[in-house]
Amino acid sequence: MSSPQTAPENGQSSATTDEFKTVLTWRGEDTDRLEQVRLVVSGSRIKAYGRIIAAATDEQEAFSASYELQTTDAGVTKRLTVHLIREAGETQFGITRDGEGTWLVRRPDGEVIQSDFDGAEDVDLALSPMFNALPLRRLKLGPGSPTVDVPVVYLYLPDGEVKSATVSYTVREDGIGLVSPLATTTLTLDENGFVIDYPTLARRV
Repeated sequence: MSSPQTAPENGQSSATTDEFKTVLTWRGEDTDRLEQVRLVVSGSRIKAYGRIIAAATDEQEAFSASYELQTTDAGVTKRLTVHLIREAGETQFGITRDGEGTWLVRRPDGEVIQSDFDGAEDVDLALSPMFNALPLRRLKLGPGSPTVDVPVVYLYLPDGEVKSATVSYTVREDGIGLVSPLATTTLTLDENGFVIDYPTLARRV
């Protein structure tokens, strides 16, 4: 196994690197699942092109999910598309947020959901460590920061259900405490705010 991938360092600064491109890969913990993403980062703006491939388990069917994400210059989610492949067939989801804070969710069945999702500025894709970087980088949490409760548009995999959810982050000496719909754990991050280790879910390789 290779050492965990990290984005380029930025001298003495503890701030995130202003601009870089990289490819990150995570392996599922105690399960046959991989995620790989190509990142194009410019300041707080993120463009991400990724894919999750998961084998069947006792709890879920086999699936793959390809995604494309784009944020604004402030790091707020602007657009997410997900192409989901399951045994039953292929489906595509489109999630966008306008400048007024209104989300549009386009489901494969043609239904369009319009909502503010409790003021969410981030989208979260279940089973993906990459998406935790969105609020963590945008909020710039550091020593002394209070616990923050982040409303998100949560897309569950592999069933494709979209719901409002809240993810809580707490800065700790050993990492970032996380409470989400799927886990309560402590994240380890690299110097640019991307997850290295997400216990119970995945670790970078």
